[in-house]
Amino acid sequence: MSLAEGSMATNTEWHPIKQFLGYTGCGFALIVLNQPINDDELFRDLWSIAETRVAADGGANRVYDLNQKSLVKTGNIPSSAGNYANLDTIIGDLDSLSERSRNFFTTSPANCTVIHDPDQYSTDFTKAVKFIRREFPGRDIVCMGGLGGRVDQGLSQIHHLYMFQTSPTYADGRMFFLSGESLSFLLKAGRHRIHVREPDATVGNFVRMSGDPFAKYVGIIPIKEPSVITTKGLEWDVEDWPTEFGGQMSTSNHVLPETKVVEVETTKDVLFTIALKQKQGAQGS
Repeated sequence: MSLAEGSMATNTEWHPIKQFLGYTGCGFALIVLNQPINDDELFRDLWSIAETRVAADGGANRVYDLNQKSLVKTGNIPSSAGNYANLDTIIGDLDSLSERSRNFFTTSPANCTVIHDPDQYSTDFTKAVKFIRREFPGRDIVCMGGLGGRVDQGLSQIHHLYMFQTSPTYADGRMFFLSGESLSFLLKAGRHRIHVREPDATVGNFVRMSGDPFAKYVGIIPIKEPSVITTKGLEWDVEDWPTEFGGQMSTSNHVLPETKVVEVETTKDVLFTIALKQKQGAQGS
């Protein structure tokens, strides 16, 4: 009997496009990590609709740099607020936070709360997630600067996806890693329908986001343990297909041109990642 004929209870709908276009009921908290922001326009779109904006320690430096860049582009004087003065919270051990960033975000018109958490047994990312989970229970979280940088940091961030999403129903909120290249999130054991195209989506004033923002490349990675997956909507679909590190894995698969929804059924938690379309000259702020 195939997985599709089984009785697995979980059946989860994903609408990341509507989430990143600010649809009602799709709100999220934005965490900015201390990694390069390679797509300024995508960042600006997310920043404009986030319900709260939290920088994990040196992530505030990245926001500050973008803010200064926005002032140069608009011709404003350095003392102006800029596009990103409305950072809400900076949290971490603050060993990476620059003095100029701290001064800027704690001086009017900016009104940012700085929280010093000296715990050396948790990362600044962990502190940011715990803060959001405490202050905004059940809120989805988008992490900007997701899986770039050092390999050990990237693996640590994937570890956090598992650590902070233990509920099979995402009761504590879903988490997304977003970079200028891809979107990644955790599929819990069960059935999933990922809406990768929303042709009727209302785009509004967004610069980078659209109803069709994703490129064709998809990966389904069994990070924690072996799984058995069935897919629909990909160029190389599989059925009852064992996957594990050291064995076979579905990487660099392709979303078919006519596919609006990718279906994945998995016996264990797996990482789903899909590439973003690249835009020429998308570095403007």
